[in-house]
Amino acid sequence: MGIQSWQRRRRFSAGVRSLGRRRRFRVVVGALSALSVLACSTAASDATPGPLPPPPKIGGCPIFPSTNAWNQPVNRLPVARNSHAVIDSIGGTTSIFASFGSGTYDGSLVGLPYVVMRTRGKKSMFSSVTFDYASSSDRGPYPIPAHIPIEGAPDHANSGDRHAIIVDLSTCRLYELYKLRWASTHWAAGSGAIWSLRSNALRPEGLTSADAAGLPILPGLARWAGDASTGVIRHALRFSAPHTDRSYVFPARHLASNDRSANLPPMGTRVRLKASVDISHLPPQARMVAEAMKTYGLVLADNGNPWHVFGAPSSHWSNDQLKALGTLHGSDFEVVDTSSLRAQMTGGN
Repeated sequence: MGIQSWQRRRRFSAGVRSLGRRRRFRVVVGALSALSVLACSTAASDATPGPLPPPPKIGGCPIFPSTNAWNQPVNRLPVARNSHAVIDSIGGTTSIFASFGSGTYDGSLVGLPYVVMRTRGKKSMFSSVTFDYASSSDRGPYPIPAHIPIEGAPDHANSGDRHAIIVDLSTCRLYELYKLRWASTHWAAGSGAIWSLRSNALRPEGLTSADAAGLPILPGLARWAGDASTGVIRHALRFSAPHTDRSYVFPARHLASNDRSANLPPMGTRVRLKASVDISHLPPQARMVAEAMKTYGLVLADNGNPWHVFGAPSSHWSNDQLKALGTLHGSDFEVVDTSSLRAQMTGGN
């Protein structure tokens, strides 16, 4: 019963993504029209930042600095003026859905897998990759192990988004690929991006990554090892919406829509679970995720199913517990004005 509806929602997600998630626009637009969407409410709460907790870690590497937007709490930031309209456009009555868990469903791991490795500078562990969107991708090379876990595997590794996420602990670098596949004699992908996990550097304006919003995927995943296993998730989570505006807001760098509306969320939109929402009835794992959604919020990173929240597969997740997140609905969330995060992440630049 834990993920009974996952297949139906997964197929719907694939259909939505095929319509819009990978429209590539190398444009330097978005921030201006997005400002009207995320204009600060006059009834703002006290947004004075407190000391930031240590960043999440993976094998000794930080998953970006504490000042990174993914790792900054947003529970004290003001609400966007047209929050209600934006939430309604995503789905005010739609349930939250944990698009991650344990085991497999319909032959695929439940969630976005990642692999951790140590290359120790060995060139033999790196491969060249050809890209469909080469001008929007980091050339590499990329450390791709022989049996790399790909989204959709094992039965559907040749369909869908086929994301691959690789962490090199030798250099604390993150490698992410979209639509990775073996092309007879070499690796090929739709797009790819390389990140230093010790840096707040963003993609160039207008460039995508392995994700529609031009953001890294790993820091927005609910992971078990070193994350939920500690009892607290200390970062924002990645989520999707069916319709987005032709714009993006910090820290996103890329848009993925032709639609223009002040009531549609731009890529990078940050939402949070309202402080007034009672989550005491949720089972432990669902409550942990809900607490993260209150404190750190959700970041819109992709076109897809409404209110799908993403994580990495693990045998430690309880699908039945995570299913309880479905008692939360879009109307339990509010859009946050995150303009103050830029100064903290970039040092005021």
